[in-house]
Amino acid sequence: MRGNQRSLHTRNGRTAVTNDNNPARPIDPPTQATRAQRMIESRELFGSENEILISHDGAIYRMKITRQGKLILNK
Repeated sequence: MRGNQRSLHTRNGRTAVTNDNNPARPIDPPTQATRAQRMIESRELFGSENEILISHDGAIYRMKITRQGKLILNK
C-alpha cells in the first residue's frame, strides 16, 4: 500500500483500495473484468455540491454525500 491508502473488504469478498482522506473514492482503477459497465466519478456528478437531484422514470431522487463521504439516495 502507498502512503495514505488502506484496504477494505467488501461484502462480496473483494478487496478495495481507498484513499484515507475520502474512503468513498477508490484510488486504483477497476480491473478489466469490471469495465463492461460504465463508471462515472461522483465528483463529476456533484462538482462542488454535496447534493444533487436525479430524475428517473418520472420521479425525482435526491443524492447526497454525507459527512463520512458516503452516498445516500432518497426518493
